[in-house]
Amino acid sequence: MTSTIQTICLTGGIGSGKSTVSALLVAHGATLVDTDAIAHALTVPGGPAMPALRQRFGDDVADAHGALDRARMRALVFSDADAKRALEAILHPMIGAEAQRQAAAAADGVVVFDVPLLNATSHWRASCQRILVVDCSTETQVLRVMARSGWPDEQVRRVIAQQATRTQRRALADAVLFNDGLTHAALAAEVAQLWANWIRPAPV
Repeated sequence: MTSTIQTICLTGGIGSGKSTVSALLVAHGATLVDTDAIAHALTVPGGPAMPALRQRFGDDVADAHGALDRARMRALVFSDADAKRALEAILHPMIGAEAQRQAAAAADGVVVFDVPLLNATSHWRASCQRILVVDCSTETQVLRVMARSGWPDEQVRRVIAQQATRTQRRALADAVLFNDGLTHAALAAEVAQLWANWIRPAPV
């Protein structure tokens, strides 16, 4: 049976647990379109975005293997707003086109678009029937990212400061999962309840 909800946009700050929630939604039968994974695929050695990035930022933007040097680019966009806009102007249209291609290729059912920068990209908000925000405290974000990446506290906080605020993300939400202090089982139960509420068969 066809669901009344076909598209969900999933967003959340770094370290919020968004990847865990996306995996839980996939376990319920959703097809995941991961825009971060698409961005990575566009910027591997020989990736379709690399010629434009080299032209705009110079060959130093690539590492020794020809992939995007993410640390160098991160430092650049943190210090230069024009560079950030230029990077987005190159990547966002390519990410959007590939995401729509993947969604169109998915079998009939629910498609979850994992979009970390949802607040910065209005076309995503217009294309999704529901917006799900995964939220947690800033301190929890910092601790999680430090544990998994080895970044120092200051670097994590700089990344968080570059992203939308918790208030901005929550303002867009049709639902918020507050993933702070939850066990995996408790988070899974909340996702299951949300799925039951949102994903119903269409009326005959």
